[in-house]
This record gives sequence, structure tokens and C-alpha cells, in this order.
Amino acid sequence: MEAEALVELVESALGDLKAVNTVTVNVTSLTDVTDYLVVTSGTSSRHVKSLASNVAVEAKKQGVRPIGVEGEDAGEWVLVDFGDVVVHVMQPATRDFYDLERLWTVAEPG
Repeated sequence: MEAEALVELVESALGDLKAVNTVTVNVTSLTDVTDYLVVTSGTSSRHVKSLASNVAVEAKKQGVRPIGVEGEDAGEWVLVDFGDVVVHVMQPATRDFYDLERLWTVAEPG
């Protein structure tokens, strides 16, 4: 599946469970590791876990399996890695602290 189509699938899966403030950052010009970062928030550890799980389940339905999923136990920050697309689902305080969107957009050339 193309990265752009996978981003759409991820955004849809997050929207289905009412993710908060989803931001997608194209990082193709900044790193060779991935093409897109999708950062979103859940309202509780249970919501964070549910959002990440729904992303993985919906992708699997389309034949795309995550390379890895990290952080499911605590539910503060769950990372779902698809290679070309990396999804970060965080509780608001964790998201504010790490501020990934600013980190990656400040670094944009030009």
C-alpha cells in the first residue's frame, strides 16, 4: 500500500474512535527512516490503547501489518510503526511535553 493511502487509512481509523487533534507531518525531505508521522491524542490511557489498536486492526484488514507496536502496556504513548508511516498516539500531557509536531516542522528546510 502506498504511504499516502496508508496515511488516509490511519487518519480514518483514528477518526472512527474520536482521536483528538490529529496532525500528519510529511518528513520525506528530513529523514530516510519514514515518510509520514501521524501524531494524535487520546483522552485516557484506555482511549490511547484503543486508538492504536484500531489503527493496527484496520490496517491488517487491508493486508498491512505493523512492523511493531510499542507502549501498549502503559497507554501514555503508543507507537505503531508501519515503516513509511509511524503513528504516535499520546495522552495530552505526554504530547505537550515531547511536542513532536514542532520538532519535525521546525526542522523543515526552506
